[in-house]
Amino acid sequence: MTILDGTIVTVAMPAMQTDLGFSGAGLAWVVNAYLIPFGGLLLLAGRLGDLLGRKRMFTAGIAVFTVASVLCGLATSRELLVAARAVQGVGGAMASAVVLGMLVALFPEPREQARAIAVFSAVGAGGATLGTFLGGALTQAAGWHWIFLINLPIGVVAWLAAVRVLSPEPGAGLRDGADYPGAALVTGALMLTVYVIVGSGARGRTATLLLAALALALFVAFTVRQLRADRPLLRPGLLRSRLLTGANAVQVLMVATMYGFQFIGALYLQRVLEFDELTTGLAFLPAPLAIGLLMTTLSARTVGRFGAYPVLLTGLVLITGGMALLSRAPADGSYPADVLPPMLLLAAGFAAAMPPLTGLAMSGAPGEDAGLASGLFNTTQVVGGSLGLAVLSTLAASRTDTLLRDGAELLPATAEGYRLAFRVAVGLAAAALVLAATVLRPGRD
Repeated sequence: MTILDGTIVTVAMPAMQTDLGFSGAGLAWVVNAYLIPFGGLLLLAGRLGDLLGRKRMFTAGIAVFTVASVLCGLATSRELLVAARAVQGVGGAMASAVVLGMLVALFPEPREQARAIAVFSAVGAGGATLGTFLGGALTQAAGWHWIFLINLPIGVVAWLAAVRVLSPEPGAGLRDGADYPGAALVTGALMLTVYVIVGSGARGRTATLLLAALALALFVAFTVRQLRADRPLLRPGLLRSRLLTGANAVQVLMVATMYGFQFIGALYLQRVLEFDELTTGLAFLPAPLAIGLLMTTLSARTVGRFGAYPVLLTGLVLITGGMALLSRAPADGSYPADVLPPMLLLAAGFAAAMPPLTGLAMSGAPGEDAGLASGLFNTTQVVGGSLGLAVLSTLAASRTDTLLRDGAELLPATAEGYRLAFRVAVGLAAAALVLAATVLRPGRD
């Protein structure tokens, strides 16, 4: 539900613009108002989950997210919708930040833990990919309000299940590790970083560089604070874990690649192959179906039999190959020949790579820092996706504009812009493969 809400609005935004009178630039805040607090608060929410109890943080996050979803669905003005989306982001961060920490605690046995992580990854990937389809279907059938109101029954069921099923686990307490100045610095730095990334195309280069420099300064101040604080929010020793830092770095590159496939691929279907919104959503359905099937039936078994490292590398090879095929999609292409085969390769690669990558990241953190490690892993996922979307979409638009100025026709120019974005995504996937092969190799000190 929380991942899906980052993508479900994309197809519905034209209807929102018509009903609420958004400007072209203002419409982007329907997405940005959610992503900025979601990405910026994950690390803090993960640490607070360790201190206050992960069940308490999880159930509170679901409640906040569900109430905010209802406010989004009932919004009658631009301001109310954007504000409610921001509150949704807060609730999403609270709930998402502690999930992996809870899974590790609930399933300590390696084989069961691998299966639990595979199911979790399948649900998250399915939510991200299903967003395009559900957004088009709900908007066309019942209106854009229902892309938010549908969260009410889901949220209520999830909250009741969490209250009944999850065992209470008292946290360490706010006095044991609550570095409030550090929390303010890192939260501000992360939120500003996501803001710079998601809005990079809407402001000038000078403003973007200044904001990026400010975000970097906040990160430096946070680092200095952690080195000097008696109870740091993020223990410097935690980031010395090769598995934790390496897995997070690989995830940034891999998720940036997959977001390139999801968003640029949807644009290719609509603007080059001339699919409508609902048909585009239907065209993406094989991806979540394949991911869900492979993750829930094969992923845990293959990790248990062959180990996380070779399964991760196999997945990254498939992602790189799938994106390489997609980078050849022509202006006169077809869905069965040019989109579906690479889509299935990408889905298989992601299904293979994500569960072992998650397991490697969480294995690099001690139990008392599981919530923080979970928040960090989710943070790099949001930042990687936002970075991939901003960079690849900017490159595609720039290449298309250049070709149009040189006299090219619209359709070939648009297709070539998307192919450039896909080629860059091939490089990102290959970099993830090389990084994983070298940094995450078993037996390294």
